[in-house]
Amino acid sequence: MTTTDDRSLEEFGYRQELHRSLGRYASFAAGFSFISVLTTVFQFFAFGFSFGGAAFFWAWPAVLVGQLLVAACFAELAARYPISGAIYQWSSRLATPAFGWFAGWIMVIGQIVVVAAAALALQMVLPALWSGFQLIGTDPSPASADGAANAAVLGVVLLTLTTLVNVLDNRVMSVVNRVGVTAEIIGAVLIVALLLTHSRRSPGITFHTTGGAGTGLFGALLVGSFTAAYVMIGFDSAGEMSEETHRPRRTAPRTILTALGAAGLLGGLVVLGGLLAAPSLTDGRLAVDGLSYVLTSSLGDGVGRVLLADVVVAIAVATLAIQTAAGRMLFSMARDGQLPFSRRLARVDPRTGMPGAPAVLVGVLAAALLLLDFASPEAFLAIGTTCIVMLYLAYAMVTGPLLVRRLRGEAGPRGTDETGAPLFSLGRWGVPVNALALLYGLAMTVNLAWPRAAVYDPAGGHWYFRWFTVLFLAATIAAGAGYRGYRAYRSRRATVTAAVPETAAA
Repeated sequence: MTTTDDRSLEEFGYRQELHRSLGRYASFAAGFSFISVLTTVFQFFAFGFSFGGAAFFWAWPAVLVGQLLVAACFAELAARYPISGAIYQWSSRLATPAFGWFAGWIMVIGQIVVVAAAALALQMVLPALWSGFQLIGTDPSPASADGAANAAVLGVVLLTLTTLVNVLDNRVMSVVNRVGVTAEIIGAVLIVALLLTHSRRSPGITFHTTGGAGTGLFGALLVGSFTAAYVMIGFDSAGEMSEETHRPRRTAPRTILTALGAAGLLGGLVVLGGLLAAPSLTDGRLAVDGLSYVLTSSLGDGVGRVLLADVVVAIAVATLAIQTAAGRMLFSMARDGQLPFSRRLARVDPRTGMPGAPAVLVGVLAAALLLLDFASPEAFLAIGTTCIVMLYLAYAMVTGPLLVRRLRGEAGPRGTDETGAPLFSLGRWGVPVNALALLYGLAMTVNLAWPRAAVYDPAGGHWYFRWFTVLFLAATIAAGAGYRGYRAYRSRRATVTAAVPETAAA
């Protein structure tokens, strides 16, 4: 039976193949689990504190405001174009197909790197939960050779499990996602409540760089913003899952905003609670062990380990959600014949309603990236910051063309959603919100990619890690340009070959 949702997809030239089984909470869970407050805060809290001290907290509300501006623009587009492969589809329709292809290419490569980085987060939690999870060596710190290698092993195990779930059935994936997000929200609320009730100092400490590297307040905020920037990405996943969501024109815009808003609020409180409850800001442990140290030392081993177990669930669900989003991007681009082996990547199992090949490909590539951790511990940070930069750049490749459209006076979203209500729109606020979103995105891209030696190559002697993000982005663009050039060459050859028999016949 053809539904209103199916007919909406047919307007864009696609037939319904993915199974529509996601309601509003499942759509919210898709965005929230990609953001995954507990995963990313536990992973990067120590890094932010080591450079900015307690003052790095203020980078959090600044990044939240900037990302809400971006999310508001995306909410409009989710109502207008409820299609999988959101960034690719939106950018293609706002600019040109070639520009949209590069936006999708950068986004999907970035998502694959995010999957690897999320899987690495297990190293920040599992050895603190039980020393037996330190399978390699004795030093659990991700900055050590033992910790980096162990992180890669744990990450590969997790990616194997998430890939299996991603090829089973989208109903199974949805259940796992919803249960995991519910557990993460409950765990985050408990962590906030317990940390605030075990405070050892007042919030005024956040106006000082106590415990940091002494880079000054402005420098502390710039580097400290890495933590917040890494956390508050992926809210567009609700749009990625539009073809599997009931009433996507109405549901996706709202869940994009609520997922980011809820994650931003909870994450900020977790960071603040950790700073207030830490046994010491100056003994060096907070800059190395992060929030795991705060939980086990302030709340006791029993309570701390239970909460750390909840963080493990959050990391697993986040890795699953990010892998799913990357798979949908590959599926969307392959369906348009825009990738190598497109026919295979665009195939949907009619029984499960899942495109299995993209999920397997994402899992294999992410696992291959984890092998960098065997080469050098610095790869942990290089992988994390690279994926942030690529997603921020892909976001700007949507907000940029959207702003050009607005400045040309082209109308915003028109029409109604599945309930007959007007589509989500920023109205007269569209231009200022869009302009600020673009400026913020470009500024953060430069800030994150800036080759700071103290951040990317603290030990010295590895210039390629200092420039890793820039080099990886350049290689990604070059590879994309090379593939498109090869496709254009093959197309011209095919045209000439087809014309030869006609000329001979004439």
